[in-house]
Amino acid sequence: MNKDTHLQSPAMLRLDREALLALCRRVLTRHGFSAEQAETLGATLVAAQLDASHSHGLYRLLGIIDTVHQGGAVPDAEPKVEDVASGVVRVDACGGFSPCAFERGMPRLVEKARSNGIALMAINRCVHTTALWVELERLTAQGLVAIACNPTQAYVAPHGGKEPLLGTNPVAFGWPRPGSEPFIFDFATSAIARGDIELHRREDKAIPEGWGIDRHGAACSDPAEVLEHGAMLPFGEHKGSALAIMIELIAGPLIGDLLSIESSEHDAGRKSLPYHGELIIALDPERISGGDSVAHMARAERLFEAVLGQGARLPSQRRYRERATSLAQGAELPATLVEEIEALLN
Repeated sequence: MNKDTHLQSPAMLRLDREALLALCRRVLTRHGFSAEQAETLGATLVAAQLDASHSHGLYRLLGIIDTVHQGGAVPDAEPKVEDVASGVVRVDACGGFSPCAFERGMPRLVEKARSNGIALMAINRCVHTTALWVELERLTAQGLVAIACNPTQAYVAPHGGKEPLLGTNPVAFGWPRPGSEPFIFDFATSAIARGDIELHRREDKAIPEGWGIDRHGAACSDPAEVLEHGAMLPFGEHKGSALAIMIELIAGPLIGDLLSIESSEHDAGRKSLPYHGELIIALDPERISGGDSVAHMARAERLFEAVLGQGARLPSQRRYRERATSLAQGAELPATLVEEIEALLN
């Protein structure tokens, strides 16, 4: 099936950015979200949908509303920003979703990074369900280099183990590029994002070998078995496992928040979205480079050009292409998903 035929399929719809935002606002406010919470969370979901990240886009509304109904999140939470130290800002999300807490704390984070050269923001007591790259693009637009990471719940077995212990524990990095889209990667330390396995279950499709194991620790292609009884696997065997443990530590105990296994214990079987902390680090090239940061940052372009010159792809290139298409033609969503989301308005 060629692309044009696929796009014309009655099973798919295209909605423009404003329609997507309006749908998110209607659903979220219908279920008790404050205007600020609905706006920030909706904007993050729409950003992912525009980039054709289907596992992090409007599909997440289903889990978000279920989590609120299960008592796993506070839809009208008022995040509190605390100035902890010259290079540290803390935001207590008060049980709400992370995008609103990030929005509240970002101005202070940027200010501290410009003053000190480096600053970190700890978001505590938040529910996280969205892509990290959306936050990092906000920081790279300020000319800052940024890193973000967070634990989730205990979904992933450590390399060599068979019991869920680690989270999918995403890590993201952003590098500003003058006159070009930023260099950004954002990936789970598991072999695949949990949302992708959930989408396979919804579509009744087998998952590839290496994504998960069954309850006995054997390789498994059944997404339901992996999600309900088995465990996901880290990428790169011991390497992904080590990175996941690092994220558990620096975005958990270091910032006074939960490990993934503790988040699962907090969930107490509700199967809500993960409740935990998030760590964001921002670096200001102008303060760190020792002078003439513009020239030093320009040198990075040699590396990017060399990568592309070999026919390789930079992370996020696909997303930027999808974004351009979505902004011109509307973002593509399954009609059945739109129906499920609209049913949340009843």
